Amino acid sequence: MPMNRKRIYNFAAHDDTERREKVQVEFYMNENTFKERLKLFFIKNQRSSLRIRLFNFSLKLLSCFLYIVRVLLDDPTQGLGWSPIIWVNRSLPLWGLQVSVAVISLFETLLLSYLSYKGNIWEQILRIPFLLEVINAVPFIITIFWPVLRNLFIPVFLNCWLAKHALENMINDLHRAIQRTQSAMFNQVLILISTLLCLIFTCICGIQHLERAGNRLTLFDSLYFCIVTFSTVGFGDVTPKIWPSKLLVVIMICVALVVLPIQFEQLAYLWMERQKSGGNYSRHRAQTEKHVVLCVSSLKIDLLMDFLNEFYAHPRLQDYYVVILCPTEMDAQVRRVLQIPMWSQRVIYLQGSALKDQDLLRAKMDDAEACFILSSRCEVDRTAADHQTILRAWAVKDFAPNCPLYVQILKPENKFHIKFADHVVCEEEFKYAMLALNCICPATSTLITLLVHTSRGQESQQSPEQWQKMYGRCSGNEVYHINLEESTFFAEYEGKSFTYASFHAHKKFGVCLIGVRKEDNKNILLNPGPRYIMSSTDICFYINITKEENSAFKKQEKHRKKHESKLSYHGASRLPVHSIIASMGTVAIDLQDTGCCPPSAPTLALPSEGGKEGRRPSIAPVLEVADSSSLQTCDLLSDQSEDETILSDDEVSAGLEYAKGYPPYSPYIGSSPTFCHLLHEKVPFCCLRLDKGCQHNYYEDAKAYGFKNKLIIVAAETAGNGLYNFIVPLRAYYRPKKELNPIVLLLDNPPDMHFLDAICWFPMVYYMVGSIDNLDDLLRCGVTFAANMVVVDKESTMSAEEDYMADAKTIVNVQTLFRLFSSLSIITELTHPANMRFMQFRAKDCYSLALSKLEKKEREKGSNLAFMFRLPFAAGRVFSISMLDTLLYQSFVKDYMISITRLLLGLDTTPGSGFLCSMKITEEDLWIRTYARLYQKLCSSTGDIPIGVYRTESQKLTTSESQISISVEEWEDTKDTKEQISYRSNHRNSTSSDQSDHPLLRRKSMQWARRLSRRVPRHSGKTAEKINQQRMNLYRRSERQELAELVKNRMKHLGLSPAGYDEMNDHQNTLSYILINPSPDTRLELNDIVYLIRPDPLAYVPNTASSRKDSFCNTVGQDTREETQL
Repeated sequence: MPMNRKRIYNFAAHDDTERREKVQVEFYMNENTFKERLKLFFIKNQRSSLRIRLFNFSLKLLSCFLYIVRVLLDDPTQGLGWSPIIWVNRSLPLWGLQVSVAVISLFETLLLSYLSYKGNIWEQILRIPFLLEVINAVPFIITIFWPVLRNLFIPVFLNCWLAKHALENMINDLHRAIQRTQSAMFNQVLILISTLLCLIFTCICGIQHLERAGNRLTLFDSLYFCIVTFSTVGFGDVTPKIWPSKLLVVIMICVALVVLPIQFEQLAYLWMERQKSGGNYSRHRAQTEKHVVLCVSSLKIDLLMDFLNEFYAHPRLQDYYVVILCPTEMDAQVRRVLQIPMWSQRVIYLQGSALKDQDLLRAKMDDAEACFILSSRCEVDRTAADHQTILRAWAVKDFAPNCPLYVQILKPENKFHIKFADHVVCEEEFKYAMLALNCICPATSTLITLLVHTSRGQESQQSPEQWQKMYGRCSGNEVYHINLEESTFFAEYEGKSFTYASFHAHKKFGVCLIGVRKEDNKNILLNPGPRYIMSSTDICFYINITKEENSAFKKQEKHRKKHESKLSYHGASRLPVHSIIASMGTVAIDLQDTGCCPPSAPTLALPSEGGKEGRRPSIAPVLEVADSSSLQTCDLLSDQSEDETILSDDEVSAGLEYAKGYPPYSPYIGSSPTFCHLLHEKVPFCCLRLDKGCQHNYYEDAKAYGFKNKLIIVAAETAGNGLYNFIVPLRAYYRPKKELNPIVLLLDNPPDMHFLDAICWFPMVYYMVGSIDNLDDLLRCGVTFAANMVVVDKESTMSAEEDYMADAKTIVNVQTLFRLFSSLSIITELTHPANMRFMQFRAKDCYSLALSKLEKKEREKGSNLAFMFRLPFAAGRVFSISMLDTLLYQSFVKDYMISITRLLLGLDTTPGSGFLCSMKITEEDLWIRTYARLYQKLCSSTGDIPIGVYRTESQKLTTSESQISISVEEWEDTKDTKEQISYRSNHRNSTSSDQSDHPLLRRKSMQWARRLSRRVPRHSGKTAEKINQQRMNLYRRSERQELAELVKNRMKHLGLSPAGYDEMNDHQNTLSYILINPSPDTRLELNDIVYLIRPDPLAYVPNTASSRKDSFCNTVGQDTREETQL
């Protein structure tokens, strides 16, 4: 602030007869008095005050230096008795310098005391700095008028304490002058060091002077004595001789024992507080090293390890620092992890708020490479958690506009507040979309989770089981990108069709090309189809074990046949080293029978007009550029057009004609428009209630509706806006109309009108107020007719005192469902991935225990996917949304991952981009034999791109009922064995069970037990084991009967027919897993489900689709206008 700043205003007095006269008026910001001007210069002005204090500090140091010079020039041998203590030898020039310093110091002290005087003079006089100044300066001024006292001893060394005081004030002014926050830790360390130096210097000078009448010690001897004494060593070779020096030593030791511990305590306290708050991220490091900032409301150990493992899994991020900005104190688990050398040098924890510029400055947010803002999903009020995330994002954007933002949001309705962020992941959007696709493409959640996790593909490679080796190796596949002209994989396919490039790249290198992006377009196209021609500037997206830049290629000569010379891939084949070579095997595909005659397989082949059934089908080659004939046969809308044109009488009478268009209402702002199956007129709200009749229909349960397809039931706490994303993928336009499953929403709380407005246009969507805790509600909503039961984790359970107990209620409810309805396919969402081991829990299942040990071994090896071998996760029956946090982390390196994932899940639809679907391998398709031939078949016929296989196998090492029954049969005679086998087979194949069968079953169980108790086995160990197995079998039989009786009695009580209840059909003797991008020579098996990316059907249809969309949207939106919930 400049001195005496003034403002000048000009006032003009207008006069008609006199000329204009100007008057200058000065306005001062402070009082225009001499005292105020001095006060402004010496105290208020930061820069001038800093200069004054620096000058004062220099004077005190100069006075101490002059004292040392006087001591060195003095001769202590002169004088006798106590006179050397009172009188010293001081030369005239030295006396003149000391007097000058004393006068200046005293004048400055008096002036500052006058300027800071506030009415109490004794407060100014009795201050210790003022008293020390008087003691050191006034005697020198007296010697000016009384020359006899010029050699009088004056304790000038006490000026060291005044220098310490001036240094503290100078540091404070320095921080104020440069506009920086004062560091309490720095000040405390400075005070401690200066106090210690002042104590030592005072003791040295005092002992040396007092011993002038004793041992006549030099300054060095005095220094040696003080160091030995204060360090508590005490050699005793130098000791004070006279009592004044001894008294001084006692006084100094007492002072040190009082002052120093206090200083050390304050320093330790500040150090602990600094450790809690994390200090600062230095500006020099921020400018020389790269760092990212992680902003969270509360940091849990699972969240931290997921972030660190995924972030540092990429080689180019190894030199990055991670600065964590969290408002809460670091807990013990996090502190222990951050003390590990691997993390302690790269992770910095700062306690602070993203809403404070001071804390953002500590984190050097303006120099950060990226800022990750994560929501707290463990909060009961998820909307409040989103509001906090939004404010953090706004604060970071305001402070550092150029810092890239990666934001995680929970509720979809809050997403539009952070549209400015570079990358946004909405949890509920992804969660419900994955749950929906799990119902029509099994284990989609597992597929997406494996794709977005970084893995080496080395998990369980030492396992003796083949499925674990294949599953673990294929889990290492990820999505990568490369420019076509720079690629070894795809450069030779410039000017060729997309399907041609995808098939031959997979055949030659084992990579799966799934999408492209044009140079001048930011939209990614998944499988744009055979019409798309590859360009040199295209960005190719492919699935592989590792990216091409990290691959090595080995040239190998292939034995080619004569007809292969006509193909476009001449020259040597190049295979990546690593694990691709090991997984590829033989990739040579027999193409010599490729003819124009299409195969007769109904699911994969085009309809053959003149094909012979006895002849083995052949596979057509994939054309470089699709011709007109192949494009006509690749009409992907043909099956759907049949659905629209060929309607049964029942459908016509029931008014089930559906239109295709965009939903007229969205429950929230920011949802991506999706072309869907819709009704011509919206359904009245009363008809959406499944369990209550109305004036339009009288149905009160799912059975009465007579649905042709099985139900999909969603059990949720509330009808949140995210649930809209569950319905849209299941009603997308590319789903065949005849395969649409009815959707029943089982809600704990009634939905609001905005949500009903959004869903009333979709066909076969109903809701019911109830809970999965209530068996009657489950039976009313049609659980016995359901194909899938989706259980969403409840928000109200997030308030558990123990974090991992948040899933307790969901796990127990799902276990109850599993026991009551064993044949039901249950898909569960959990909060914590660690709780997946409790899904479909069997305490005495040896195979599950073996998988638990395998998971622990993989975790010890450092795997990021240790939970992947859990059977429920591998089969896609359970997932945790926290596993998708890695999607946001991966976006820092792969900025396209969120877009690709949204396209796969159907959250976004880009014109010309394909969609994810699946197909099942039947007995008629096994002639294809291998995955490579399947790839060729799909590319040459429908243009589909396969990306993986969902395989189901029989479980070998389980103590299931089938194995227990085999053990029992060994103890039976032939007749009883045949009866038992026939009874069990009939019982399993039946869809209902008569109550009269139960007494027979119990009698046979008792007969088996008595027969086993009478027989004496030959081998006691095997006998005991088999008896225990039989007893377990009998116990489980009895328990199942009780559960079946309970369910059937409730169904009869509710007036429901028990015909659809199958009490024995369970799937515990099978295991399912995913093979992402398997090797070309992988053999296809019966009931394999192949994941496909199918081209956009609308891309091949001219303007008919758009006109149909426009007409429908116009008719829908004529008479209805509703507000959208924000």
